[in-house]
Amino acid sequence: MKITRTIVAAALATAAGLASMTVTAADAITIGEINSYSRLPAFLDPYRKGWELAVEEINNAGGIKGRKLEVIARDDGGKPGDAVKIAEELVNRDQVTMIAGTFLSNIGLAVTDFAKQNKTFFLAAEPLSDAIVWSSGNRYTFRLRPSTTMQAAMLAKEAQKTGAKKWATVAPNYAYGKDAVAAFKSELLKLVPDAEFIEEQWPTVFKIDAGSTVRALEASKPEAIFNVTFGGDLAKFVREGNLRGLFEGRTVVSLLSGEPEYLEPLKDEAPEGWIVTGYPQGAIEEAAHQKFYAAYEAKWGEAPKLGSIVGYNLIASIEALFQKAPADDAETLVDTMENLNVSSPSGDFIFRKQDHQATMGTWVGRTAVVDGKGVMVDWFYADGSDYQPSDEEVMKLRPE
Repeated sequence: MKITRTIVAAALATAAGLASMTVTAADAITIGEINSYSRLPAFLDPYRKGWELAVEEINNAGGIKGRKLEVIARDDGGKPGDAVKIAEELVNRDQVTMIAGTFLSNIGLAVTDFAKQNKTFFLAAEPLSDAIVWSSGNRYTFRLRPSTTMQAAMLAKEAQKTGAKKWATVAPNYAYGKDAVAAFKSELLKLVPDAEFIEEQWPTVFKIDAGSTVRALEASKPEAIFNVTFGGDLAKFVREGNLRGLFEGRTVVSLLSGEPEYLEPLKDEAPEGWIVTGYPQGAIEEAAHQKFYAAYEAKWGEAPKLGSIVGYNLIASIEALFQKAPADDAETLVDTMENLNVSSPSGDFIFRKQDHQATMGTWVGRTAVVDGKGVMVDWFYADGSDYQPSDEEVMKLRPE
């Protein structure tokens, strides 16, 4: 009888344990995350490390209302069609609670449309195209990073101070690049009505012919250049421009180029004096950021990059959402996300009800070379809420 009772007790304990595991798994908050990891590792490797750190911290602290947070991450390979297919699998097969992520604007827009058609909650982490929250905006899509227009407005304000009037532009020939140039033109002309744009170059994204691009810009003899290239295209553009003296005596205003992801690979070839948006890493003294910086460095053995902040803030936003939401269905999540306040290492921000755009800001400053590497200097934090369009403008821009 002792043996029998022992066996039965063990069996019951095992069954209870399995049941407990099943309940825990079923009760988890599951996020389907989609991104171009293999296509853009320079930015997305730090981004992933950022969100992995945030998930670990949340789960180690007991989860969200006692529920574990799980992320199923998938690589779209930089292809919009693949991203949509993955979104379908995550929602229909894996039964995720929501989807998040994306980097390239064309992919972000494809998933934005998927969210609308399938009434699935989508938090876009990084794509900057204005269309995601405006012309293609919908009830189910929110965006974290400051939009193209927001960052263009930050840069236009600094560009005004240079006194430059004749401008040339260079940007990748796809949604993000087109939006960026249009936004910068619009914002600068508000501040400098007699500014002129005398040359535009539109290289294919990730396939820039830097030699011909630089020659065309030089031939137009601009006083200033607005640059939107990034990644490998930026490196080629900078090196060719340095070689041919394109930047000498000219103002250069450049989106994203102050981010360590793009400055560090240039080392001592990094441009000096460019007006940029970016991330000054260890120079930020706010306590919340220093705590994040130390935790990230301890876990990964390296300093965080801008992508790290975005990844961490993505999960901070999701945590704030589920802490407040009374249920997990998409309609409840949307209603809860509107005007939701989020605390993060880069400061507090909200997700505006008007257009579902976060007021998360970024840093604006100038590039310099210090100890053989590119860094940001003379920087300040630009609060995203100061660079948002008015409610009246939003009503004209959004279809719903």
